[in-house]
Amino acid sequence: MILVNTDYITGKNFEMIGLVRGTMIQSVHLGKDIMNSFRTLVGGELTSYTEMMNEARALATKRMVEDALAMGADAVINVRYTSSSVTQGAAEVMAYGTAVKFV
Repeated sequence: MILVNTDYITGKNFEMIGLVRGTMIQSVHLGKDIMNSFRTLVGGELTSYTEMMNEARALATKRMVEDALAMGADAVINVRYTSSSVTQGAAEVMAYGTAVKFV
């Protein structure tokens, strides 16, 4: 599966199939959330939140690809990501794009 953040794929002609998306709501362990609260006092990277968001993006992307494959797509163009806070220490990540089939 080809994933691009452009509206074209060099050398490929395709027809659009439709919108595809994948979502994930991820949280960190309560203990890690407490440790991150202390980290904000002294500064520095909140590594458990970084890991949480990386895992959430990866799973959202996987689910978007599964959605595209179910539609018979060969690629997804205009791939984008959004995220939003759901609660303290939890975030939703969405991956979305346009599924296309090569002609």
